[in-house]
Amino acid sequence: MAAKPLPPKPAGPRQANKRGAARLAAVQALYQMDVAGSGILEITAEYEQFRLGKEVDGAQYREADAQWFRAILAGVVEDQKTVDPVIRQALTEDWPLSRLDSTLRAILRAGVYELMRRQDVPVPVIVSEYVDIAKAFYEEDEPKLVNAVLDRVARRVRGEGRGKEAGKEPGE
Repeated sequence: MAAKPLPPKPAGPRQANKRGAARLAAVQALYQMDVAGSGILEITAEYEQFRLGKEVDGAQYREADAQWFRAILAGVVEDQKTVDPVIRQALTEDWPLSRLDSTLRAILRAGVYELMRRQDVPVPVIVSEYVDIAKAFYEEDEPKLVNAVLDRVARRVRGEGRGKEAGKEPGE
């Protein structure tokens, strides 16, 4: 039997990779805005000019979807008065939003923004991407917290969540 030529690779996985890099950069930019008090225009320009897809201090930043990066950043900033109360509702009473560190707040804000405003992105994609980002910064319970909060928000704003299948990977 003759071997069939492989079909060309679809652009989908590459785009997702660029979106994943954009999500990570948006979380880092939101953190920087929170800690340093930088403005959105300043941060957006810095990331697009010096970070996205560039080498910084010997580390190569992955190429990112700059439009996705800008959309998350601008969306979180514009909708923060809507996003933060949704996060507060999903947290337990003994863990107010103000008690979370800046990185965790940035991850949750970006994830909740996408759940609320990006209906074109499936819930499992959003949840797993932001859980992965949390795993890049934390080794303890924070990724589980991100998973739980985003799952609660997904149930509330989209009527869907991962529920008992939270341990499964998307597509299983």
